[in-house]
Amino acid sequence: MKPAIANAYRLIFFGGSMIARMGILCVSALLILLIYGQAKLSAEENGITLHYTSGGSAAAIAAAGFNLADVQYVEQLNALPPGMKGLIWLDESSGVTPRFIAKVKPFIGNPKLFGFRLCDEPDITGKYHSPAVSPAALKAEADWIKANVPGAVTFVTLMDMGSFEAPHFMNTFNPVNTGIDLFGLDPYPVRGKVFDLDFIDRTVEAAVAAGIPLNKIVPVFQAFGGGNWRTYTGGVRDVYKLPTPDQANQIFARWTTYAPNPVFDFAYAWGSQNGDTKLGSASPEALSLRAAFKAHNTAHSR
Repeated sequence: MKPAIANAYRLIFFGGSMIARMGILCVSALLILLIYGQAKLSAEENGITLHYTSGGSAAAIAAAGFNLADVQYVEQLNALPPGMKGLIWLDESSGVTPRFIAKVKPFIGNPKLFGFRLCDEPDITGKYHSPAVSPAALKAEADWIKANVPGAVTFVTLMDMGSFEAPHFMNTFNPVNTGIDLFGLDPYPVRGKVFDLDFIDRTVEAAVAAGIPLNKIVPVFQAFGGGNWRTYTGGVRDVYKLPTPDQANQIFARWTTYAPNPVFDFAYAWGSQNGDTKLGSASPEALSLRAAFKAHNTAHSR
């Protein structure tokens, strides 16, 4: 029973006059309606998934069913079409510095604001991305945003500190030590050597073991291949391949077993960054993949 309701019932049955008890009973009934009405609204909101991709113009990504845009400047946010929200790319992981505050302030009160992407794959060790990022620095940022930009979501993508065979996030970043709302997981299963959907399972299980609840996870879908990106599969150097539409649909389905109604999902990425083919490319393969993403997005949108 909710604490407010429980307290009201204790007053009803253990003290006070008949009139007072009747008044409290009315208040209690109102509390029930309000609390469970709010819970229903919250459940309905949580059942609506936004769809985000990094890069791309608002018009281009909207045509593919995306309704959460990658935004850096307030002018870009203001120019978004009706029904589209903006996730602000801050690229800040050093705490509440004057630069951090200057980046966030212009967005305060903007109705098109969804939230802030603080940084990408922060490295707690500093071994892979320098400098090392501390949970305390990210917590200071998340707390400042919560205090000054009510309702804005905070988000980071996580770096897998393990391997393809054994993902690892333990003792890095989680909701408790950072105060961040949502965490993106990006197991990319389509490679030159394998197409391994179980990589998604291993990654989610490792994140949950590290203290990240399922309802805090943002699925990051592979939407790129080729180019100069390199990875390791089974300890051997490997490459990423652009998913086929069938592979993309299998990725969507596997993620649904863990996150059937995430707050948003993330297609990485729209624009090429390293000579690769991505979702926004003009190749026949990318156009086919884009059609698969559009079908997915429009089936799980507002």
